[in-house]
Amino acid sequence: MASAPLAATTVAAGPATFLTGLKRPMAKKIGTHSGTFHCDEALGCWLLRRTAQFQEAEIVRTRDSEVLKDLDVVIDVGGEYDPDRLRFDHHQRSFETKFGCGFETTRLSSAGLVYKHFGREVVASLLSWPLDHPDLEKVYLEVYRNFIEAVDAVDNGVGQYEVPPGTAPRYVNNTTLSARVGALNPRWNERSDDATLYERFLKAVELTGAEFSSAVDWVARGWLPGRRPVVEALAERHNVHPSGKIMWLKECCPWKEHLYELEREGGFFGEVLFVVFQDDRDGSYRVQAVSVGPGSFENRRSLPAPWRGLRDDALSAASGIPGCVFVHASGFIGGNKTLEGALEMAKRSLELE
Repeated sequence: MASAPLAATTVAAGPATFLTGLKRPMAKKIGTHSGTFHCDEALGCWLLRRTAQFQEAEIVRTRDSEVLKDLDVVIDVGGEYDPDRLRFDHHQRSFETKFGCGFETTRLSSAGLVYKHFGREVVASLLSWPLDHPDLEKVYLEVYRNFIEAVDAVDNGVGQYEVPPGTAPRYVNNTTLSARVGALNPRWNERSDDATLYERFLKAVELTGAEFSSAVDWVARGWLPGRRPVVEALAERHNVHPSGKIMWLKECCPWKEHLYELEREGGFFGEVLFVVFQDDRDGSYRVQAVSVGPGSFENRRSLPAPWRGLRDDALSAASGIPGCVFVHASGFIGGNKTLEGALEMAKRSLELE
């Protein structure tokens, strides 16, 4: 199959001569498969075009092996994973490559393969960081965990949870990045020639790139700065309560993922049961149960059952703690007007089932 037409934004093939007489080098070429496109190769192409090596590379969509063999890099097609030759396919039966660095569950898609080999450079470029920046590795790994792994898993048909065979989903979810990329393909009753597919594919490349950029920005400038307050709160937890099971977070931040990671690093995973912090909207205080793991709705220990669903004076009377505001019906969070009251709610919760 012949390759699709060139994108209008890419550099045309062949040398160009400037008025100085110097020749501009030919644009490098990224190969991927033609036909229906998916999230992984769209993102993989965007990532490659963020590297110095492939910054203005032309994307060629084809399944013709004679065309593919002469391209500078090939992803998601060709049946080879050979990083030395810049071949990054994952469809061959022998392929079992995982990301590593603690991520040993999900086989990589073409997006994961490109990120594994070029991700540090791309992240550093987006953040204007040098490659030896002390936080680069942490951001690189967190972006994989927080963004890329889901793309890998969806493309490889890996569910997020273990479920019994034959279990039907309770609802349809077409809001994921992979689903939104899929929706950019022409409908069954729309025109679907090579030129149309190429144009739609470039939209998918930009969509995935924008979401990836946003994820990197959040990890580096939102998630990472939240680590320091959690480190400080964990260091003080035995001063809050002798058991060390209550953490007072003096600066509200996205604490959950940092807590799990720091617990593992410190060898006390699962010990912190409640986190107390101030609600910056109204100045009251919250006591929140720590869930058993990221994304779980199951708590290590919930707020006491007799308090659940109660508010204000009724809750204060039931708990014997002044200033109570509420406890959620599920017991995962409660509130008090004062720090002392919220801490007392957490302490009593250690004693009551």
